Amino acid sequence: MSHLNDTIVSIITALQEAAISVVRMSGSDAIDIADKLFTRDIQSQPSHTVKYGHIKDPLTDQIIDEVLCTVYRAPKTYTKEDIVEISCHGGVLVTQKVLELCLTNGARMAQPGEFTQRAYLNGRIDLTQAESVMDLIQSENEFARELAISGVQGQIKDLIQPFLDRLLEIIATIEVNIDYPEYDDVEMLTQQSVYPRVNALLADLETILKKSRSGRILKEGVKTVILGKPNVGKSSILNELLQEDKAIVTDVAGTTRDLVEGWIKLEHVALHLIDTAGLRDTHDTVEKIGIQRSRKALEDAELVLIVFDASKPLDDEDKALLEETKNKERLIIYNKTDLIHPVLEEGIAVSALNHDVKDLVDAINTLYVEHQIALKQPTLSNRRHIAQVAASLTAMKRAQKALEMGIELDLVTLDLNESYTELASVIMQKQDINILDEIFSRFCLGK
Repeated sequence: MSHLNDTIVSIITALQEAAISVVRMSGSDAIDIADKLFTRDIQSQPSHTVKYGHIKDPLTDQIIDEVLCTVYRAPKTYTKEDIVEISCHGGVLVTQKVLELCLTNGARMAQPGEFTQRAYLNGRIDLTQAESVMDLIQSENEFARELAISGVQGQIKDLIQPFLDRLLEIIATIEVNIDYPEYDDVEMLTQQSVYPRVNALLADLETILKKSRSGRILKEGVKTVILGKPNVGKSSILNELLQEDKAIVTDVAGTTRDLVEGWIKLEHVALHLIDTAGLRDTHDTVEKIGIQRSRKALEDAELVLIVFDASKPLDDEDKALLEETKNKERLIIYNKTDLIHPVLEEGIAVSALNHDVKDLVDAINTLYVEHQIALKQPTLSNRRHIAQVAASLTAMKRAQKALEMGIELDLVTLDLNESYTELASVIMQKQDINILDEIFSRFCLGK
């Protein structure tokens, strides 16, 4: 944990040659330190304004760089502290020199993520917003970016808070019944009156958890394995989907000896595509290793694209693949329809040779169109958030079971309190959760 009474500094742009680089300071001494280094007065500079000048070494008066100095005054800043950003020319050496002067004049090197950590600790953002900043930085597709932006804007807290309020209302009323039975203005609760409230809350939270699968799929993409016998055109289909020659394509069976991977963003979903070695018996040691990896990829896959040769009837190996994947989400594809036009009861006809995979793309988009709703309303996509909601549900189910068994309400509240703590930890650290303070802030008991 950082100290909040010191001033931190860091280079916040990539440390490489560029047109511009930025050194950021945050803390109570940020403006004083910058004022020592900047050739113009910034002590009286208004917040959210920029001044042109030079950075100089105060010991030697040597000019280091021509810069722009931007001042942000607390509390309307990213960290709720005074912030100064020095925009330098983007040379590695000159940027490091400016950083060095900030350090030697009173600033401390910021730890990774410390600016965002201060924003959280100073109450500007909640824990979900802080995590969403990292999700935004690490976004690998447009869907992940949109979900991260919703988190940065506080929509995850907006999603969770009503559930916390409902749960706290149940806990608070039970606690007041127990501790202040003489308090007439509070509703008297029994197991029979609490049970439907817990049930309704449980059902609504389960719905949120189910919808989180859509958020996770959009954020992380769908692990998609292309499966089939050697030389049915798996690599050609991969290349067509990716629109690049990522896999080697030849007429020799067993060309793919290892997993070949790529990412593709379709209209409604992003796919993490994995082209596998054909699953067959072989004496080739290297190919055997590839086949073992293919089977592992199949175990982890969320979508399987099974490719058959449309110019040949299905054989025992093909039927074995169908049997092996019957419990998986899958699409059955018949390639090489340029050689023959089969009448298909089940399956998608494509011709990788003729660059015709449109029907396959349409089928994948249709399969995942329902998940687009996750972009239109607050949805969980962060794995930690999902795990905390699941833990909250587990505790709430214990409370539900206890109510069914007629256990006293003061014991039921133990599970309800745990459920509240797990759910609240989505948006704040557990050590910051004080249920008693929350409860009694809602009741004016005159006690």
